[in-house]
Amino acid sequence: MTSLWQRVQSVHQTIVENGDKRTDQWLLIYSPIPVGVIFLIYLGVVWAGPRLMKHRQPFDLKVVLIVYNFVMVGLSACMFYEFLVTSWLSNYSLLCQPVDYSTSPLAMRMARVCWWFFFSKVIELSDTLFFILRKKNNQLTFLHVFHHGPMMFNWWAGVKYVAGGQSFFIGLVNTFVHIVMYSYYGLAAIGPHMQKYLWWKRYLTSLQLVQFLMFLLHTGYNLYADCDFPDTMNIVVFGYCVTLIVLFSNFYYQSYLNKKKQK
Repeated sequence: MTSLWQRVQSVHQTIVENGDKRTDQWLLIYSPIPVGVIFLIYLGVVWAGPRLMKHRQPFDLKVVLIVYNFVMVGLSACMFYEFLVTSWLSNYSLLCQPVDYSTSPLAMRMARVCWWFFFSKVIELSDTLFFILRKKNNQLTFLHVFHHGPMMFNWWAGVKYVAGGQSFFIGLVNTFVHIVMYSYYGLAAIGPHMQKYLWWKRYLTSLQLVQFLMFLLHTGYNLYADCDFPDTMNIVVFGYCVTLIVLFSNFYYQSYLNKKKQK
């Protein structure tokens, strides 16, 4: 038992000591333990929440959802701007961009927006809580949980080890998609009378699929190109994108194509 504990401590020490020293002191970054605890609490809420709400009335969260979704639109827009402008000013390559580990103003600016992007993934766990409180348990799918949980870990590792470089491409595209997505959710939260203006929901799913395909091609290219960026990170992103494409494609088929056939 002692030997096992010592090995765990050794692995943890290796993880915390080999990170980007610029980001070590930032909230939730130094050690994977806080993020791991958040993830375990999240899984606990996913499991226990619907059971606790089973005999309760759903909460009316209309105002909360409107405010939350449009705040997320604003946050996504700010991050999109930062990714775009910082990468432009730094002359980033869209194909292969190593991480700038210096403390220059632009390098630190990119590292900071990467941290905000990671932290936004922690905030987005609230999406699940709102589903539970509103008793929208049909939306607590494997796709939903798998999309939210591991994404947080992926970007913790991104900020811990590669805060910048070609990681900016994922942040840039994803923040744009989230501007559109949270705009949709914010408008939908206003009330049923908004539905006639929200005919483009299926195209939102298509947009999400397109972004994952872009990430797949981008990381796939960098796996085989001579690029000074860790292959381990590319492999993780590549595998994650494959699973998300499969899951989102199935969701698209079941939600739109299969229902259309049944009608």
